[in-house]
Amino acid sequence: MPGSTGLLEALGTLRGQLDHDLFPLEIGDVAADRRALKELAGQLDDYLLPRLAAIDAPLLAVVGGSTGAGKSTLVNSIVQSDVTEPGVLRPTTLAPTLVAGPEDADWFMSGRVLPGLPRVTGPGPGQPGTLKVSVVETLTPGLALLDAPDIDSVVTANRELAAQLLAAADLWLFVTTAARYADEVPWSFLRSARERSTALAIVLQRVPREAMAPITTDLERLLRENGLAGTPLFGVPELVLPSERARLPGEAVRPVTDWLAALSADARSRARVVRQTLSGALDSLVARVPVLASHVERQREGVMTLRDVAVKAYDSAMSAFDEGMRDGSLLRGEVLARWQDFIGTGDLMRALESRVGWVRDRVVAFVRGRPAPDRELRVALESGIESLIRSSAEGAAERVVESWLTMPAGRDLLERAGVATAGRLGRASPELRATAAAEVRAWQGEVLDLVRSEGADKRIAARAASYGVNGLGLLLMFGAFASTGGITGLEIGIAGGTSVLSQKLLEAIFGDQAVRILTYEARQALRRRVRGVLDRELARFTDLLDGIAPDEEIPERLRAAAIAVGERKREIPVAAVPGGGESGPSGGTR
Repeated sequence: MPGSTGLLEALGTLRGQLDHDLFPLEIGDVAADRRALKELAGQLDDYLLPRLAAIDAPLLAVVGGSTGAGKSTLVNSIVQSDVTEPGVLRPTTLAPTLVAGPEDADWFMSGRVLPGLPRVTGPGPGQPGTLKVSVVETLTPGLALLDAPDIDSVVTANRELAAQLLAAADLWLFVTTAARYADEVPWSFLRSARERSTALAIVLQRVPREAMAPITTDLERLLRENGLAGTPLFGVPELVLPSERARLPGEAVRPVTDWLAALSADARSRARVVRQTLSGALDSLVARVPVLASHVERQREGVMTLRDVAVKAYDSAMSAFDEGMRDGSLLRGEVLARWQDFIGTGDLMRALESRVGWVRDRVVAFVRGRPAPDRELRVALESGIESLIRSSAEGAAERVVESWLTMPAGRDLLERAGVATAGRLGRASPELRATAAAEVRAWQGEVLDLVRSEGADKRIAARAASYGVNGLGLLLMFGAFASTGGITGLEIGIAGGTSVLSQKLLEAIFGDQAVRILTYEARQALRRRVRGVLDRELARFTDLLDGIAPDEEIPERLRAAAIAVGERKREIPVAAVPGGGESGPSGGTR
């Protein structure tokens, strides 16, 4: 109706936000969150949107209740036709059956109500996952009955469908028995009806005649205590029927049929029921959506926690590499041996203090006469840096997987990725070795470019030329790592000497300030390349998370949509109530 256009638009906007996968991972009580999301979307699709679009459409009364309460028998008895199949085997109702009069059949066949259930007609029970529609002449216009599966069915799908159908109803015709009326499962549904202000009537079946008064009195007490005082209550006595498929005598169900007939025949009564249930459903929606929004934020925070764990692990890997640059570990073993080959014997270290020039001349002769140690040192240094990168990356990968496995969301994500993928994630990527080697070689090229650039000055060029770019580049590379930290025993003197020697030689050519700048730039260039390698390793984990978290704007959009619905609630049409009256049948017969 025109007056409800704004409300329909607000509900449509809200419905659009619920189409996303808002709870992808095991974060918080995700089962309850997913169930709440499904219920909200279902109520919008099955009831709120179609009802507001056609406020004068026939009432839908869903007949619900516990296993064995006699729902199907009651429906057959009310419409005086065997439209459903009662029986002693459980569950009996495998597919819901909707019963409508000829005037209303087209509305319920159209699929605007419960659009997710395909319609079937004809004899025999409907198949699971369908909605069977039966047309009977005896049902008065303006009202349809829907026989729902058991709310406590042993089949999970049946329980979920029963809840879905009850949420799509204008009116609940809730069926229980003298033996089951105090069970908790039915009362959890009845309290839900109270919270959502759903129009409700209760049919108490299979009551021994002598116990009718005390049992109905006790049930009325329970209704008052649960905030449902005044709910229409109909008692059906226990009867001996000729077969399990027999209908109840017309006299036994006449109070129910008369109440339903009066309701369907009176436009004001129907409008009051619709308005009550519609208003309650909107209030419930407005209250539940902000809770859902906060749980969406919790989901986002959980995904961000997984991302932070991975990022911090690779930050630690970078720190481990930095420490390897500082602590002198690269100067052990093969690199030290090749350095000594390159620079000469330990006597040169002792001579350095008084004869830097002599050492320079010695190095020039060495480099010019024996180029092989130059290449060997370069290879040894390259291999050492690659090993440090790989060990840092291996440790990070292992830490991320171990941390994620301790977190439900992380386990869920790794399980979804598959065992093989999870196993590979626990180690550095197969491409790391080649990638690290390429980056180290590229870094060495950068260092040589730094040397060339610094040596372009005419005053420096002559001194630098005698050493060659490669030789000076090696000294600069070595100076970026040389330190005594972490080295013990005889290696201290050797490593300390290498640091001093490389620095003094470079200072003799470029000057101390230039050497400090060159060494800093060489270190930073290597760090940038190593950071890039580690970031590519990190991406194996973050790629699993990309796009999985709900959009950061969705929680606020949900809250805004809920506020809009609440503000537009006043647009529920009142024109459907002729004369503005609120009268109509409300009492039950005991």
